[in-house]
Amino acid sequence: MIFTTQKGESFDVEKDFSSPERHILQKLFLWKDMAASVEEFRRKKEEALLKGWNDSGPIPESKAMHSITRDLEEQVAMRLAGEK
Repeated sequence: MIFTTQKGESFDVEKDFSSPERHILQKLFLWKDMAASVEEFRRKKEEALLKGWNDSGPIPESKAMHSITRDLEEQVAMRLAGEK
C-alpha cells in the first residue's frame, strides 16, 4: 500500500516500515476516525509506540512514521472541525 500525505510525501508501507511499525499504523488508521481529539490520537500513538507489537517493548518513531502520524493528526483535526 502506498500512502501519500497531504504534503505530497509518499511511503510504501510494505517497504518503508518494519512489521511492528505497520501494526501500529493499522491501529492509528482506525484511531484517526475514532479519536475525540488530536490529543487523544497522540496519546494512542504514544501508547502504541511504548507497548510495541504484542507488548514487545518500545518502538522508536522513524522519520517515515512521524510524517504519516503527523498527517493523520491533521486529518483528525479536519474531521473534528467539520463536525462542529
